[in-house]
Amino acid sequence: MPLAVLESNEKEKRKYLQGLFTNVYIKDIVERYHLKDDNILSTLVDALSSAVGSLTNPNKLANTASSLMEQKPSYNTIKNYLDYVEDSYLFQSAKRWNVKGRKYFDTIQKYYAMDLELRNARLNFRQQERSHLMGNLIYNEPIRRGYSILVERYIDRNYKYTIKNRY
Repeated sequence: MPLAVLESNEKEKRKYLQGLFTNVYIKDIVERYHLKDDNILSTLVDALSSAVGSLTNPNKLANTASSLMEQKPSYNTIKNYLDYVEDSYLFQSAKRWNVKGRKYFDTIQKYYAMDLELRNARLNFRQQERSHLMGNLIYNEPIRRGYSILVERYIDRNYKYTIKNRY
């Protein structure tokens, strides 16, 4: 974010990024999709931010949200909210490819933050695990260059990332 770079000290940069996340991105999603309450959205964004690059699905995210809130959002609500955060370019999903069945898995995916500084601001600059951040960075670079990435899983439970040219 260009204005974050121009801020004079770290405290001001953090304040700017946190305000941007809340006052621009979250507010935009709430207004665009006419959401009555942003608590589920905020909980979902926090969960995705904490687990960038981890396999997840709407049921798992709904359970996470229900453990943090007094209500349990439905599968469809979480699925819609995942679409909303992808449409707003906060996160992007890496589709998971079934090598044996030669088709995409519909539910289990990995989500990556499109901007790591916004992700860090959302988490108040905690959870700075190098492996998560490096994996997110390695995912974003080919995407920015016009490639798509598939996550493949083999029988031995190892994962392989395949980069394919979109063109």
